[in-house]
Amino acid sequence: MPELSGFTADPWWLIVIKVVGVFGFLVVTVLLSINFERKIVGWMQQRPGPNRTGPWGMLQALADGIKLAFKEDINPTIADKALFFLAPIISVIPAFVAFSVIPMGPQVHMFGHLTALQLTDLPVAVLVILATSSLGVYGIVLAGWSSGSPYPLFGALRSAAQVISYEIGMGMALVSVFMLTGSLSTSAIVDAQEHRWFAIGAVVPMIIYGICAIGETNRAPFDLPEAEGELVGGFHTEYSSMKFAMFFLAEYVNMATVSALGTTMFLGGWRPFPIPGLSGLTGWWGLLWFVIKVYGCLCVFIWIRATLPRLRYDQFMKLGWRWLIPIALAWMVIVAGVRVVGSHIKFSGLQLGAAVLGGAALLVLLTAFIPEKSVPDDDDLLVDAAQTPSFPTPAVADLLAARAPSPAIKAQEAITIAGTSRGSVATLEDPRTAAETSAASTRTPEEDGNG
Repeated sequence: MPELSGFTADPWWLIVIKVVGVFGFLVVTVLLSINFERKIVGWMQQRPGPNRTGPWGMLQALADGIKLAFKEDINPTIADKALFFLAPIISVIPAFVAFSVIPMGPQVHMFGHLTALQLTDLPVAVLVILATSSLGVYGIVLAGWSSGSPYPLFGALRSAAQVISYEIGMGMALVSVFMLTGSLSTSAIVDAQEHRWFAIGAVVPMIIYGICAIGETNRAPFDLPEAEGELVGGFHTEYSSMKFAMFFLAEYVNMATVSALGTTMFLGGWRPFPIPGLSGLTGWWGLLWFVIKVYGCLCVFIWIRATLPRLRYDQFMKLGWRWLIPIALAWMVIVAGVRVVGSHIKFSGLQLGAAVLGGAALLVLLTAFIPEKSVPDDDDLLVDAAQTPSFPTPAVADLLAARAPSPAIKAQEAITIAGTSRGSVATLEDPRTAAETSAASTRTPEEDGNG
């Protein structure tokens, strides 16, 4: 494990190389993720996907980025110009900053210096990731509010509620890992998984973290802030050109960040897979294992998008507040209890596993007895509606009289029918002239004499 003070000992040019390397890794990951998503979704839907631009269509995402750069940048007239411009920047910068404390590999020799494949580390590195990733919602909220349009504002408010709801579950899911390691440093968490990944003993927190990560990044089936069937395009409806591309970039960078954090917390980070013969492949090999795990998590994102339909907003909030947060809280209590008892009684690996499985089974049983909220039947709603006094409505005769056509329309229809019966097209006349003709034809001799 590299010492925290060792990160400040690197020369400035080596730090610049690391910054450029992390930035390039994220940009390339975004381009590859877009291509993988189109290819995988196309394969699952029995269609080829992009196959025209570049070999096997691999340059399609790059072509789309160039196209967006040259499109017209449209700014709504009633938009708040300053916030409308700053919103995508506020969304994309925290997405890149959050990756700065992710360990991508162990200590290696680079240009004659021994340095870790990590930009920096902190005693509270995981909290830095959670804090910076949550800052991205400010960009979404400002984008919706500054657009001056109702649909972007609805999407922005949805995103704010969504991030608050699912960050609570995500944080509680990570607390059990903090208890097992006794540290919030990302490099310390990776070193604690030298012999066994936390995914083996913390399956429930890993699943909760994965679900919350999908909700955190606004990905399907939780992409309610940009639900095109309800909100046109959501918070970025009024955006185009590079501003829209920055929101798109922030979404995929956030996907890479939460995948890297999940890899660090549950999948051993840069450590090799538990396969005989791979334990000695460290050093620069660790970067390869890390990339494979992160891309595997991104494939799960894509798989879920192509499989599950979008949830309703009430179902989405119920999943977070009714199930994920209570289960994560209960699991945190179970892990704390096992840690306290284990400090006094020595457990074997089999006994510890049995205790964890027993706690999980007990947790499932407890959640099964949570009473459901009573929902009235349709018949009861109909009875209540029939008994409820309504506003006075006009009689049916009044409605039919209001819908009756005027004399001008009647005259026009008569002329049209007459012209059609002669085999010719009726000439459209001024409705006022037609009305006068109709009125003259219906006069009686007495009325003409009086006139």
